[in-house]
Amino acid sequence: MGKISAKVFDLKGKKVGRVRLPPIFKTPARPDVIKRAVVAIQSHRFQPQGRDVFAGKRTTAESRGVGLGIARVARLKGRGQRAAFIPFAVGGRATHPPVVEKKIRKKIPRKEMRLALRSAVAATASKEVVASRGHMVDDVPDFPLVVVDEIQGLKKTKEVEEAFIHIGVWPDIFRVKESRKVRAGKGKMRGRKMKQAVGPLLVITKNEGIAEAARNLPGVDIASVDNLNVELLAPGTHPGRLTVWTSSAFEKADKLFGGK
Repeated sequence: MGKISAKVFDLKGKKVGRVRLPPIFKTPARPDVIKRAVVAIQSHRFQPQGRDVFAGKRTTAESRGVGLGIARVARLKGRGQRAAFIPFAVGGRATHPPVVEKKIRKKIPRKEMRLALRSAVAATASKEVVASRGHMVDDVPDFPLVVVDEIQGLKKTKEVEEAFIHIGVWPDIFRVKESRKVRAGKGKMRGRKMKQAVGPLLVITKNEGIAEAARNLPGVDIASVDNLNVELLAPGTHPGRLTVWTSSAFEKADKLFGGK
């Protein structure tokens, strides 16, 4: 028989009570649906592209036909042998350019998106799934990890750091710190010079200072339970993000997402 309740910890890492485990945390694992949902969310950020239909075609170039001992490619008039217009010529048109008609925004049924969200929420309660993502879970006292609502009122980064040390998620933030590296390739020139791992997610019901206090910790994301989505819970389509729930958010999650 599975767990029926979860431990609640204070900011010192001590157990102060238990809370009933909502049915949403017993949703079966569906990594296939989670992947579809995350890809759909990511596609909504794509910028549509297209090309001028006459690009590379504004030229007088014509083929000179046969019998001249040269290839039958379109050539500029009065420019000797220089080719133009054709895809493989310098200054010619693109071979298969992006078109505005291409559908780059992926859609997913609402029921499927809700199933993906419930499954991603449930994955945060499995130590094996969280560890398989690469998170450091040796010091985490329980899964799902639930803390008192007082964490929402922390206003200093040092206070958040101490709380994370006591509840066992600081080693994962240290892992993110150590993972920072310069990106390979030209992305360095395009505003995305650094790459780093994904750290813990803190789910709250009300921001009373925690979002500002924790925003400078590498890899940490703060999300309201009302705005929770699959990509936050399963970055890169991989479920099982190390998630810290406040007790109020923990109870509210089932009311928001537990239905069909």
